[in-house]
Order: sequence, then C-alpha cells, then structure tokens
Amino acid sequence: MKKIISILAIFIALSACSAKKSIITKQLNSNLSSSFYKNQFTGVLVIDAKTKDTIYNQDSHKYFIPASNTKIFTLFAALKTLPKKAPTLRYININDTLYFEGTGDPSFLHPYLKDSTSLHFLKYQSNLTFVSGNFQDEKYGAGWAWDDYQWYYSPERNALPINGNVVLSYKNTELVVSPPYFKDSVIEILHKDNRNESSNIFYYPPQSTDTLETPFITSLQTTTSILEQALGKKVSTTLTMPLGNKETLYGIEMDTLYKRMMHESDNFIAEQLLFMAVSELKDTLNSNLIRTHILENELQYLAQQPRWVDGSGLSRYNLFTPQNMVNVLDKLYAMVPQERLFSIFPAGGLSGTLKNRFAGKDQPYIYAKSGSLSNNYCLSGYLLTKSGKTLIFSFMNNHFRESLSDERLRLEQMLQTLRDNY
Repeated sequence: MKKIISILAIFIALSACSAKKSIITKQLNSNLSSSFYKNQFTGVLVIDAKTKDTIYNQDSHKYFIPASNTKIFTLFAALKTLPKKAPTLRYININDTLYFEGTGDPSFLHPYLKDSTSLHFLKYQSNLTFVSGNFQDEKYGAGWAWDDYQWYYSPERNALPINGNVVLSYKNTELVVSPPYFKDSVIEILHKDNRNESSNIFYYPPQSTDTLETPFITSLQTTTSILEQALGKKVSTTLTMPLGNKETLYGIEMDTLYKRMMHESDNFIAEQLLFMAVSELKDTLNSNLIRTHILENELQYLAQQPRWVDGSGLSRYNLFTPQNMVNVLDKLYAMVPQERLFSIFPAGGLSGTLKNRFAGKDQPYIYAKSGSLSNNYCLSGYLLTKSGKTLIFSFMNNHFRESLSDERLRLEQMLQTLRDNY
C-alpha cells in the first residue's frame, strides 16, 4: 500500500511539473513568435538549478554577441584562479633596491575603490625599480571600436594601472584634476572631444558641473612619472626581474572588484581581472593565456566552443551561446555559496545595472548580468520562483531595431511568467 501511495505521489508531482512546463512553453512560444521578434535573433535556455531539467529552450546552441555577458566568463576565470585578496604587486628586494612589477590589479588609487596598499608599501622602500617587461599584450582588446578612446568605459590596459587609467576632472570652486600629474594637461575650453586622440591633452567645458572620466594614453614614462609624483621619490625602470623568488603584496578583498565589475559593468576591471588571473599562473601578462587556460582546463566540456576575445565584452568578435552562459552559471552556482554569489550579481530592482528594472514585489527575484551593445541585449543569471525554486537562464537577443526599453519590457514579461508558473 505504501509503495502504491509513493508511486502515486511521484506521478502527481511529475504531472504537476509537466503542467507547469506546458504553461511556460506556451506563453514563451507565444511571446517569441510575435512580430516583435520576427527580424531579430533570439536564443533562450532556462534550467532548474537543482534538477538540471530544461524548462525552456529555443536556439540555445546558436552563437550570439554577448556584450557584457562576457563578464560572467571573466568572473568564473577569476574565481577559479585568484585568492581571496588581490595580489597587487610582485617584488624582490636585493641590495637595498626593491624591484617590483604589476599584476594588472586595477585597484591602485582607483577613483572609486581608492586602494592605497601599494602606495604605502612603496613609500617605505629605499630604492625603487619598476619592472615593466611582464606585460605582453595590447592596450586595447581585439575588435574594440577605435573612437571609444575618449570614453570612460574604454581605458587602456596595462600591468600597473593607476587611478583606473583615467583622468578625473571636476569643478570644486576651481578645476580639480586627478591624478594631479595631468593638472596642466586639462584645458578649460568647449570642445567636441574630451581628449586629443594622439596625446594626453584633455578638454573640460568651462560651464560644466559634471565629473569627466577620460582615459589617458599609458606608457612606461607616464606610469613612472605618476608614481614618482605620488611617492615623492625617484623610480627607476628595467625590463626584467632579477633572479630569485618573487614575493606578493596583497591588497583589497577580491569580492570588492567582482561586485564593481558586475554591478557597474566596469569594463576596465573586467579586462584587468584577466591579467591578475594569468599572473597567478605565469610570469607573462597576456589575457589570451588565461582565456585559453580556462577553456581548455575548466570548460573543455562545453558543447559549443566559444569565441572569447576580451574580458569585458566590448568586442563584437566575442561569440557565445545561451548554453555556454547557462553552463558557466551552473558551475558558479555549485562553486560559490548562494548568498555570496547573489551579492556579486546585480539584483533586479535593487542594485547595479538592474536597479531600475526587473524588480520583484517584496524582494528581488532576478540576480543577473545584462549586456548591451547597439542593437544587442542579453541577460543571463538566476531567477527565484514563487514556489521557492531557483532557475538558471540566458536570454540573448541580437540585431534588433526596436527600442531597448521595449526589448527589456518583453523580456521582463517572460521572466515573470517563469517566476509565477514554475
């Protein structure tokens, strides 16, 4: 009798689950077959985080331009590789001279993170030599738009970033410039650009009250000069580190970097995280090395091989499938305790880039990373249903001509269908 009751209970549960899936499938099919989606490309995958059952699938095996959804892969690479605190410098002390090299850590005097660990450490050393030869990559990622050079979201990449590799200019009775090294390079004049394309000459509108964040052109000389001014002492340079065992200086909590990358969709931090990750494995800072390492050693099982070319998603060369996104989100869900993981992702209606959208009635039901480039919008992450289940999802939309607000509105309706019916 007990066996019959048990079988009956399982049958009822399976029937209820099947009915829920049927409602979801019918509603999402109706939405995605509407004329709104006729001339764009859309891929969707939704799975149950616990059972791994597929709740909905449409073209999830096809490739899409992910935009900032790429940062999900960057987060995975960093969490797999980096320690709890940021490795901010590597150094060797020989004959009263400290030889030091950057790890790519973006937090050094960052305008928002304001980490001064390296500054305090270097101030108390007698003789300093900056070793610059470990950076073996390009300042910009493959496929980045050339005319983004003057915008806050596209700073140059290097081994030892200072101030986020941007110049902050703002009015406080008079013009304030940070780093102060660039004080004489900012001209108060109305100009069509924020910076000269080929030199570190910056423009600030005289009547403006805004804070401008403008990337500066990096070089060994510029980095050394900013350092010397900040430290108040001479800094020598060399290409190679002396022989010996390098020690590591640790800075801020890595979660601080992860949260800013994910919440603010900070492209610069995303790019630099890949250099930090590879610095744990090799002496050469080249972001392709860590992307290749992760794909070949941690994600070799992916059904579709991604084309992963940068850390931020600025490049349209990136190609990922919804299956790729869900697979990595699933691995993150298994790796990281839920409370910590959800704190790293923006929460719908509450934080980061999702603060003003995808809001729940009493509490967030979406913890996800958005990604947008012109005519492309993707959202991938975690969804909490009213029944208490957790879903892992990826909606990827490319090449639409409708407004982004309409795209988000229709996506929100589908997410609510999942929340309310599963």
